[in-house]
Amino acid sequence: MKKRYIFLTILLVVIFIGGLLTGTMLSNPNQSENKMTKDAPHSSKAPTPKEMPKLDKTQSKVLVGYVQDFRDPNQIDYSKLTHIIFSFVHPTKDGQILFTGDHATQNLRNMVANAHKYNTKAMLAVGGWFHMNGGESYDYFSAALANPSSQAKLIDELLEVVELESLDGIDIDFEHPRTDADSKNLHQFIKILGDKLHGKNKELSIAVHSKIHGQTLTELGYVKYEPSMFQFVDYVNIMAYDGQWDGGYHAENLSPYPFTQRIVSYWSKLFDTHKLPKGKLVLGVPFYAQPADPNIKPVSFETIIETNPENAEKDTVDMNGTTYYYNGQKMMTRKTELALNHGFGGMMMWELGLDAKGANSLTNTLYESIASTNIKNYYTLKN
Repeated sequence: MKKRYIFLTILLVVIFIGGLLTGTMLSNPNQSENKMTKDAPHSSKAPTPKEMPKLDKTQSKVLVGYVQDFRDPNQIDYSKLTHIIFSFVHPTKDGQILFTGDHATQNLRNMVANAHKYNTKAMLAVGGWFHMNGGESYDYFSAALANPSSQAKLIDELLEVVELESLDGIDIDFEHPRTDADSKNLHQFIKILGDKLHGKNKELSIAVHSKIHGQTLTELGYVKYEPSMFQFVDYVNIMAYDGQWDGGYHAENLSPYPFTQRIVSYWSKLFDTHKLPKGKLVLGVPFYAQPADPNIKPVSFETIIETNPENAEKDTVDMNGTTYYYNGQKMMTRKTELALNHGFGGMMMWELGLDAKGANSLTNTLYESIASTNIKNYYTLKN
């Protein structure tokens, strides 16, 4: 019996000590882990990190607004915009970019700060129609892209300003590539710039000519793009306006509905043919009115409304001794429905500083039209 007690006592001591050691090991997981991994063999290849899934941008519609560099950034309603594009910086033939002055730089910074308060992406457009040194921007842009060193310089300048000004991306507005060499150089430029911007989680968009003649509604051949280029951009902002200059001056061709229908059809077919996602396409609309009398200057939509608020839903108005042609609220809704029902990714506006304030704002009309459009899905779904 005594031997039995001695045996039980020894057994209890062993169990107690074993439990104590186990508790010590569990209370120090780092020590335990180190003991388990210290002598483990290491693979000669580093594990390849899995790419995080990216959001499909074609699933959410965008509302993109351009704003000129002299506008007051504090007078813009950013709440309705997904993107705002500051216009413009001007390319030089040797690949530099020029702001029009200190006021432009400060306006850009204020715009970026305001945009980010509303989670609106702030971008910078390079190019445009007019150059600050006079004439069209074409000669400057074409020369900058034609030379490898100036093209590389322009890319570096744009990447630098993106970082310096906390931008969300760049918009290319080369108006317009006219030769096969232009289109080839633009393609190379867009690919390199797109790769570098996307590597920094930034966006790249491009503003393009409508490619449709405002008078005949036929395809224009003098503007040249390589369709494969569009795979490297996030959005293609179609300038579906200014048809008044085609085939002589016809103010009524500024941006009527049949003109827009033909543009939408052309770009839809182009993207389908080349198996490009139509969600990249963004339909542009004008916020200004074109006078029938070419000796009279165009006016803003805001001016049209200030004359008479009832003009908001119209597309023509007689004032200043002439007839003005524009796109009113009903037309904006029709165009939005047209674009979205063809699989477009959203709408674009030129430009925000021309819009009316309050209930008659075209920005607000487009915003509400995008939200309320019941997509009929009659476009090709295989992108």
